[in-house]
Amino acid sequence: EGMGVRIFVTQPGTKNAETCLAYCPPNEVVPTDEQVDLDKFILYLDHNSVPFLEEAYVDYSKDQMGGQLTIKAPNAKVPKIDDDAPLPDRVNYILASEINPNLAAHGGEVSLVEIVDESVAVLRFGGGCQGCSAVSLTLKQGVESTLKERVPEITAVRDVTDHSYTENAYYQ
Repeated sequence: EGMGVRIFVTQPGTKNAETCLAYCPPNEVVPTDEQVDLDKFILYLDHNSVPFLEEAYVDYSKDQMGGQLTIKAPNAKVPKIDDDAPLPDRVNYILASEINPNLAAHGGEVSLVEIVDESVAVLRFGGGCQGCSAVSLTLKQGVESTLKERVPEITAVRDVTDHSYTENAYYQ
């Protein structure tokens, strides 16, 4: 009786952020949590996680094995920012929320080094992308096209990664 569900983000705002869902008995309710009364249970949102849970959703879909619970929190690693935020913040947001989750499938990542000439994003690849033989394709068709579409002030990207190091490269 009185069992709720709590959603929180561990290490919010970092590349190691994880969105968690846990049962929350009445004796474990944190007074600062935001409470959402749903039809069949109470949902508690960790107060410090709320900015990182914006646009998050939980979905359940039935399958042959019973079902799958999916939690998506696109802002867990970086909180959502406004359209008038500084250009580097907007670029970092797109890198963290859209581009790096795709690169992570190959063990890769990309980070912003700086913005030059007011519109060129200077980037550095790491992990499976460093030294990867497909990085130029990833840069142009993936990273650059996404950044230019989502951050119109960006007119080009430049890669400053040392790709001669290929030990962790996804494609060699």
